[in-house]
Formats: sequence, structure tokens, C-alpha cells
Amino acid sequence: MFAALIAVCAILPAIKLTASGVPITLQTFGVLLAGAVLGAKRGFLAVALYMIVGFAGLPIFSGGAGGLGVLAGPTAGYLLAFPFAAALCGFLVQRIARLRTKKWHTPLIFFAGLTSSFVFIHTFGIIGLSIQLDLTLTQALMLDLAFWPGDVIKNIAMAIVATAVHRAFPDLLPRTHAGQTNGSH
Repeated sequence: MFAALIAVCAILPAIKLTASGVPITLQTFGVLLAGAVLGAKRGFLAVALYMIVGFAGLPIFSGGAGGLGVLAGPTAGYLLAFPFAAALCGFLVQRIARLRTKKWHTPLIFFAGLTSSFVFIHTFGIIGLSIQLDLTLTQALMLDLAFWPGDVIKNIAMAIVATAVHRAFPDLLPRTHAGQTNGSH
């Protein structure tokens, strides 16, 4: 289901950035939501399924692209980062879910998503832009800065949705071993 959600987020109309050739889509919203809702392992696997289906040729990447040819374009680094970002977000959210007080869950999930985005998506994206567009890392970083405000907004939305899903389905997020209780600590 999350692989399909990411595909829908990717093919919805995008905002084109002419300087980098990388469009602004809702893809990262879906990727990080998969991690936040499903946890590290299942989030990684859902996003990996999306990637495999897209690399196999289904036109589910931004702009209706599909196939391995996308790896020769400016979006390659961003795409390759997606499963790892979902895994990190899921890992962090699984730890957040252990907190006894729930009032900080939404802001903490927001920071989990933003951290995952900056650690993996932006880092891989900058490297990919540098390689694919023959830019210095500084030049690629300058192009990547255009995505930061949108990422903040998408992560706010992701945190709100993930928190609502956790409230509605409290057992959906896998429990980590340390998060399970057996009556003793």
C-alpha cells in the first residue's frame, strides 16, 4: 500500500526547478510516512518495493519516468536515498513511540522525518547532482537548498498524518524489543 502511495505522490503534478532538473514532488512525504507508520524494516521494504517496480520500468517515478535510465539523471541520488531515509525515520519513530507522554510525539516525528531527509535524501541528492551535472559539492548544495522549505512543510504534514495513524491503529507500528514489556525492567 505504501509503495502505491509513494507512486501516487511521485506522479502528481510537480513543481519544476529548471536549474537542477529535479522536480519538487510529494514523493518524500510518502517515503518518510512509510517509515514513520510502518517502522524501520517494513518502511524500508515498502520503499524498496516502490524502487524495484520503478526500476523494472513502470512509470511511477516523478514525471512518469521508469526504468534504470533514471539513474543517469539528476534525481538518481535522491531516489537511491529513499529506502534508507524511510528506515532511519522508522527507527527513530519506533523509539519515540516508547515515550510515556504523547504530547511530544508529533514534533518529535517531524524532527525524525526532517533528520532522515537531511541525513540521507539531501546528502545522496547533493552527491548525485554533483556527479550527474558535473558540479562541485558546493554548487550542488546551492541547488539543493531550493528543496529545504518544501521538506519542512512535507515533514509537518507527515508528522500530523503519522500521529493520527498511530492513534487510530496503535499496534501498527512494530514494537522494538526494548519497547516490549514483560512486567519487569
